Amino acid sequence: MKIVQSPNPGKLLIIGANGGIGKQSVLLALEAGHHVTALVRDPAKLSLQHPKLEIVRGDVLKPDTFERYLEDKDAVISALGVSGGIFSDKPTTTYSQGNANLLHAMDKAGVARAFFISASALEISPVLPFYVRFAAKYILQRLLKNMYADLRIMEQLVKASNIDWTIMRPPRLTDTAATGQYRVAINHFLKNGLSISRADVAHYMINNIDNQESYNATIEMAY
Repeated sequence: MKIVQSPNPGKLLIIGANGGIGKQSVLLALEAGHHVTALVRDPAKLSLQHPKLEIVRGDVLKPDTFERYLEDKDAVISALGVSGGIFSDKPTTTYSQGNANLLHAMDKAGVARAFFISASALEISPVLPFYVRFAAKYILQRLLKNMYADLRIMEQLVKASNIDWTIMRPPRLTDTAATGQYRVAINHFLKNGLSISRADVAHYMINNIDNQESYNATIEMAY
């Protein structure tokens, strides 16, 4: 699948650019013609080269390490993640405090457009099959209670902000290639939304930076 060149290429700051969704966002943004500043804690972990790519070191929990990279940016993709996994859930403030710092820095820099990554299981969708709702409520929400607690705080902070935000709530993530063929629900639950690739989450964000229908909206997407 080839991404369409953006008619209005811009300057993007992608945070967490060495993670699954973050790296795919970098690749697809470059393919679309955008200038990308990729913010990572360890630049050595992002082995990409491109004339329109700048890889910088920064930590969202330390505002003075990243605030300057917001200058002249048109949009931000916050693809923050925490290490661990479903059986290594630990208390975290990366999503809440990290994105609170980002929102404050965006306000200072005058940047008004951003995407944030959350999770579909944060709310139990009434249009999912019973077994999926059961697993989300009694397995995922318990095994990942710390991560989900921080994501809930993050979502509240984002929704209370004055920027043009979009919160992505993907279901089970896969590592397959981007297809550009997926279903999307804006501000409502998506029926039978069971899986989506990290690349297609990135595909939606890169292709909807200027889509006002996605402003101040929560997005569910799946195949």
